[in-house]
Amino acid sequence: MIGVLVVEDDFRVAQVHALLVAQVIGLEVVGVAHTAADALRLAADLGPDLVLLDSYLPDRPGIEIAAELRADIFMVTADSSAASVRAAFAAGALNYLIKPFGSEQLTSRLRAYVRYRTLLGDQSDELTQQAIDRAVDALHEADRPPTPKGQSPVTARLVTTALRQAGGPRTAADLAAQLGISRATAQRYLAALADDGRAVLSLRYGSTGRPEHQYRWASHSRG
Repeated sequence: MIGVLVVEDDFRVAQVHALLVAQVIGLEVVGVAHTAADALRLAADLGPDLVLLDSYLPDRPGIEIAAELRADIFMVTADSSAASVRAAFAAGALNYLIKPFGSEQLTSRLRAYVRYRTLLGDQSDELTQQAIDRAVDALHEADRPPTPKGQSPVTARLVTTALRQAGGPRTAADLAAQLGISRATAQRYLAALADDGRAVLSLRYGSTGRPEHQYRWASHSRG
């Protein structure tokens, strides 16, 4: 089982988060802390795999202790400042969830974390780049916006992965040939990626003078 430490200053909220963790197959709550000092002590004693960490703690900010916890971190907090988000990811946080949120938003990310851990396998395993990419994709699968109506999640995933791994701009024709789908289909899915900010659209002018749309993966996008 994957052990989870819940760190939350509000006793009722901490109980809710613990109940949500307990509902996810493969996870178990190993402890609950309400202060930064308790979080550090319990983390050292219990060795959790994952910490759900609030930033607003009474003695020290959660973000300040993130790097000291020696565990995977999900920030679960009402702190939505850009500086805090950057600091959390710089400290190694795997996810950042802003309160208030629906229970499914947390549980879906927790289920994705279980898949991520499963795909990474044992600590002694040697991983290929493809295996690492699959694990990272699984971790952030729940962060992504839902597939637009009328689109296939499978095709959307194929186009997304191909563009992310391309290493440079690609046209719809490029990806259509690579994936064995029609150019129109590739164009539709690429346009959807550009609409939600995961791809950047630019124009390429060919010998005929007619511009052709080309897309590259947005450098700030994770999934």
